[in-house]
Amino acid sequence: MERIDRLWIFSPFRRGRREQGLVAVSTFVSAEERRGVVTVPYVAEHTGKGVTVEPIFMEEGEAPPDRFPGVMQGVVRRAGEGQEEPREIEIGGSPERFEELLEEYDLQFLQATSP
Repeated sequence: MERIDRLWIFSPFRRGRREQGLVAVSTFVSAEERRGVVTVPYVAEHTGKGVTVEPIFMEEGEAPPDRFPGVMQGVVRRAGEGQEEPREIEIGGSPERFEELLEEYDLQFLQATSP
């Protein structure tokens, strides 16, 4: 968690019981003026036995942090009409902030899957 600078969570596409989404992560690297970027596309599916999630972690490279807003705008543009701006969340290397984010998404998930 200490390496995570910030996250961009893109709105998922849902069809039936399946959801496809993308999370982009900027990470602290040894060169302070640069950040690494990891993308995590995923597929989640509600089954009779619960929810399965299949993420794929892909290291994309490094760039100065001021380049990321333009990159994220490009992702939105390429996704086409109807794609919202991603939610940008600063973690700043804080394990506590990351845990808070996970708890928030756990609550959203529980509310969405409750009968």
